[in-house]
Amino acid sequence: MNEATVVDARLDKLEIINSHRFRFGCASVGLVAFLLAAAGPVMAQQGERARDLGVPFDGSPGPLNAITDVSGVRVAHTTLIRGEGELRVGEGPVRTGVTVIFPRWDDPSDPVFSGWFALNGNGEMTGTTWIEESGFLEGPIAITNTHSVGVVRDTIIGWQAERRSSFQPWSLPVVAETYDGSLNDINGFHVRPEHVYAALENAASGPVDEGNVGGGTGMRCLGFKCGIGTSSRIVELGGETYTVGVLVQANFGGRRQLTIAGVPVGREIMRDEARLPEPPQTPDIDTNRGSIIIVVATDTPLLSHQLKRIARRASLGVARTGGTAGNGSGDIFVAFSTANANAARARPFAELTMLSNSQITPVFDATVEATEEAIINALIAAETMVGRDGNRSEALDHDRLRAILERYNRLVQ
Repeated sequence: MNEATVVDARLDKLEIINSHRFRFGCASVGLVAFLLAAAGPVMAQQGERARDLGVPFDGSPGPLNAITDVSGVRVAHTTLIRGEGELRVGEGPVRTGVTVIFPRWDDPSDPVFSGWFALNGNGEMTGTTWIEESGFLEGPIAITNTHSVGVVRDTIIGWQAERRSSFQPWSLPVVAETYDGSLNDINGFHVRPEHVYAALENAASGPVDEGNVGGGTGMRCLGFKCGIGTSSRIVELGGETYTVGVLVQANFGGRRQLTIAGVPVGREIMRDEARLPEPPQTPDIDTNRGSIIIVVATDTPLLSHQLKRIARRASLGVARTGGTAGNGSGDIFVAFSTANANAARARPFAELTMLSNSQITPVFDATVEATEEAIINALIAAETMVGRDGNRSEALDHDRLRAILERYNRLVQ
C-alpha cells in the first residue's frame, strides 16, 4: 500500500512513529484502517478499475497502469474522513486530504526538466513561475483542497529544510488544488503539517490507491463521486522503451458531459432515470465549476519546452471524457521527465539527451490516452460519499456503465 491514511476520530493524539507506522495514543495503524473501513459516510463498490469492467482504451499500459510505472516516481496519500451531519466550521464533517508525488524519490534534491500549462486558470498551482523561468521542477509535487495549499506548501519547505534536500537555499514547492467544499468543511483547515509529513514520509512505488483518497477524498467529477486516478502507457522510440504515467485529481464537469469510450454515458443515465416512475432528484452539477489537476511523468528524454507541449496534450484527454474547461474551472497540468539526471547540477555545461521533435508524437498520444483512462479510473474507484449537511455524491454504478457500453457495442468481454 502506498496510502498513508490518517483518520481523525476524536482520539487524543496523533504520533508519527517513523516513516511507515502511525500511532493514535496507544492504538496501532491497524485501528486506523478499521476506522476508515467502518466509516459510515463512505459506501463501497468492489475494487475494480475501468479495464476490469470492460471499458476499451487505446494504447498499451505499463505493468501497474499507474504513474509509478515511471522508474523512480513515488506516490502517497493522507486521507482525512471524520464526522457526519450539519456543517460546523472548524469541526467538520471532514472529507479531504493530501496527495504527494515524488519525481525522484532516491534524490529529491535533483531537479527534473518540467513544463506546465493552464487550460483554464481559475485555480492554483504554486511554483510554476520558476518552472516557466528555469525549465526545472524541484522536489515533490502535492495536491490538496483549495484552502489548504498554504499549509501544504509551508510543510514541504520545512520537510526539505530538515533534510537539506532543497536544490537551492530556498524552496519553491509545486502545490495544486481543487475545491471539495461541497462535501468537506473546507474553511475548517483540517489538513495539518502532520498529515503532509505522513504523506511525504510514506511515498512508495507500486500500485497507487484511487478514488476517495488523499487530495481527491472529497472530489466529484462529471456528475459522480470522483477523486484520484492514474494510468500509464508504454512507448517504443528508436528501439528503446519508455513510459508515460499520469495521475489526476478530478473535480470537473457535469453528468450530461460524461463520455466513456466515446459513449455519452451521462446522457444515457439521465435518459434512463427520466423513464422511471419516480425519477431520482439528482440535479446536474454546474459544468462551469470544478477543476482538474494533472501530473504527467515520463522517462523519455525531453526538455522543458517539449514537456510544456506534453502538458498541453493532457487537455485532449480531458476532452475525451467530456470536459470543456468552463470559466469557473481550474484545469492546470504539469509534466516532468526523469531523464537527464544531474543536469541542473552540472558546471559549467550539461550534456543532455533530447528526443527529436520529429519523434515526439507517440509521447503526445500516450499522454492523451493515459489522461483519459486516469480520469475514468478515478470515477470507477470512487465510492458514494455523504459529506457536510448530508450532501451526497453518488458513485458511478458499474453494472449500469457496462450495460450502456454494451448497448453501444463498446464493451470488451
